[in-house]
Amino acid sequence: MLRGIRSLLRGSTYAGALFAYCGALASLPLLPFAALPAMAWSSASAGVQFALTVLVWSVLIAVIGLARTTRRVLIACARRMLGVPLPDPVVERRRTGSPGDGSSMASGADRLRTPLWLLSQVALGWAGAQLSVLLFIAGLLLPGGWAGAEAGLSVNGWTLRADSGWQSWAAALFCLLLAAALCLAVTHALRWLAPRLLGPSSAERLALAAERERALAERNRLAHELHDSIGHTLTSATIQAAVAGEVLGADPVAARAALRSIEESTRAALEDLDYVLGMLREEKAGTAPARALTDLPELFDRMRHAGAEVEPEMSGDCAQVQGTLSRAAYRILQEGLTNALRHGAGGPIRVKVATAPDSLELDVVNRTGAGSAMTRGAFPTSGHGLPGLFERVRLLNGEMEAGPEGPEHWRLTVRLPVRLPV
Repeated sequence: MLRGIRSLLRGSTYAGALFAYCGALASLPLLPFAALPAMAWSSASAGVQFALTVLVWSVLIAVIGLARTTRRVLIACARRMLGVPLPDPVVERRRTGSPGDGSSMASGADRLRTPLWLLSQVALGWAGAQLSVLLFIAGLLLPGGWAGAEAGLSVNGWTLRADSGWQSWAAALFCLLLAAALCLAVTHALRWLAPRLLGPSSAERLALAAERERALAERNRLAHELHDSIGHTLTSATIQAAVAGEVLGADPVAARAALRSIEESTRAALEDLDYVLGMLREEKAGTAPARALTDLPELFDRMRHAGAEVEPEMSGDCAQVQGTLSRAAYRILQEGLTNALRHGAGGPIRVKVATAPDSLELDVVNRTGAGSAMTRGAFPTSGHGLPGLFERVRLLNGEMEAGPEGPEHWRLTVRLPVRLPV
């Protein structure tokens, strides 16, 4: 009971009813055109002419509902005036797939949902407006009985007369409450219909899910790029800054070399960051950084500037590995070297890259232990490095092993197929 009374006092109740009444009012300009066929058929009875006018009127309203712009306007208005969470309609994509691809064109049933909504809104608007206005006027006129006037209400032969003051006031209050309840019923009916007729269809829901999946996959890829590139650069720059600070007085030449290395690595990281942020902002990003296996010598040099002792062992022609596989292999080695620099205990880092006609093997081995004084406790562990590598290798149909090798070493081994299975 109290819940119903609270609903009658909410402004949203009457905003929804006003939405229905506005729909009925907006259909009025079509009425003269709908009456033309009935006027041309002058020999028909009044009932037939009325039925024909209503039929043509309904057809004209339904035709307007077929326009895409009409659907977008109705969804925006329903969100605001009914408070129903409706997503924007999915933009139809050009037909690029097979003729049976249901994601490119809406089905006939889906296209009829907007005309059905318009017809329902206009019908509820006209019925609700007439009844509510009638009840409201009755609620204003019935209290006249307290001044001695004879007030009454007659509907379809049924008459209500209030001869005394309190009866007229009670009847007036009842009419006003009934008018408010009618507004509430119209609003609830529209709120029930909105998700079913203006909400996304099954095809649109599939398209929205596919769009969210593509966006999530792209964001995950960009997160990998940030983790691999920016994480590696910050690790190297932190260690190089520590080295420069320690040798600044004793060996200015080495300190300047470390600072130059910081400048070069951070400049490359800024390019990566600009590209990733451009993608996240949905702006036109710059050219994607395309570092591949042929850029490994530069990576090894940056690691040496950071104080690491890298011992590479290359076999085969890395230039033969191209495209996504080459870029992914570079990122895998970059992550492996960064982890070795962060969590290793110093000493040489052995890197092996073996390229064969049908496989690519990557191997990184470093010492484990308490770490050096520069790196001990300097880098928090995010926990995303190895899981990210496992996911990247899985997507490339490869194999990965990571774990301790003996009491003093850690080994990361990745095997990737050069020719991916179709």
